[in-house]
Amino acid sequence: MTLRVSVQASPRDRTSWLRFAAEVEAAGFEGLSVADHPGSGPAPFVALGAAAGVTERIRLGTYVVNAGTWEPMRLASEAATLDVVSGGRVVLGVGAGHTPTEWTAVGRRYPSPGERVARLVELVSATEALLSGESVSLQGESFTLVAAALRDPRPVQERIPLLVGGNGTKLLRFAAQHADIVGVAGLGRTMADGHRHEVDWSPAGLRRIADLIASASASAGRRPQIDALVQHVEITDDAEAAAARLAEHVPGASVDDLLQAPFVWMGTVEEIRANLRDHEVGLGIERYTVREPAIADVRRILGDLI
Repeated sequence: MTLRVSVQASPRDRTSWLRFAAEVEAAGFEGLSVADHPGSGPAPFVALGAAAGVTERIRLGTYVVNAGTWEPMRLASEAATLDVVSGGRVVLGVGAGHTPTEWTAVGRRYPSPGERVARLVELVSATEALLSGESVSLQGESFTLVAAALRDPRPVQERIPLLVGGNGTKLLRFAAQHADIVGVAGLGRTMADGHRHEVDWSPAGLRRIADLIASASASAGRRPQIDALVQHVEITDDAEAAAARLAEHVPGASVDDLLQAPFVWMGTVEEIRANLRDHEVGLGIERYTVREPAIADVRRILGDLI
C-alpha cells in the first residue's frame, strides 16, 4: 500500500511557512494545500506562490476555493500564474462554500445549497475552458462572459488537475464526472454556528458515498481518485475511550463510526494502518489530506508508506 498524502496548512509568518513547505517536501508528502476562508484564513494563491519558491516536487493545491467568492477569469488567472511560478505543480481545488459569514460579511445573501452547487458547476466549467485556451462566451445564472480568453499567462501543465470537494449528491455526482480528484470530508448540514457540521460516518453512509462516486464516474467513462480530508488524528492504545471523548464534539457520529471512518485516524499505528488498507479496498480511497497540527503523528503512522 502506497498512499498519496498531502498537508493542509496556513502561514503564520514568512520564516516558518517557507521552512514548513520545505519540510513537507523533504518528508515525502504528495502536496501542500491551503484552504480559502476570506476573513479567517490566508489568501491561498499568495501562500502557495511563496511555497513554490522553496520547493521543487510537491503539488501545490487549493483545498478548496469557495466558488461563491470567485469568478472564472480571476480564478483561471490565479491558477495559471501559480502553475507558471511553480513549474507546473498546481492542483486546483474548488468547493461550493459552506460558511455563511463569507457571504454576509460583504452584504450578500447566504445562498441555498442548490444555488451554491449550481454556481460551482458554472465556475468550474468556465474556468476549465479558459485554462484550456478556449474563448468563452456564457450567459449563465451566476456569470456572464463575452469572448473571454486567458491569453497570458498560459499554464505550464496541459491540464491543471481539478479537485472538486464537498458533500451532497449533486456535487459529488458532478465531481465524479468532471474532476480528477473527488474530495470528501464527510461533512453534512452546517450547524447554527456556521462552522460545525452534522456527519454521517456510518458504514452505510460511507458506502453510499463510494457507490455514488463509482456509479457517476463509470457512467462518464472516468475513474477519478478519491481524497479524504482527515478531521482528527490520534495515536492511542485505547481507541475506544478516545473515540468516546471525540464523539461528544462530532454531531451525528457514534463511537463505532469514529473508529472506522476514513476522516478519523485513531488507534495504534498498526490499527490505523490496517484501517487505511481497508478504506483503500472497500471505499476506493487512495489519497488523504491531513492538517498541519497532526503532521508529527501522521509521519509516525505513514513511515515508509509515502
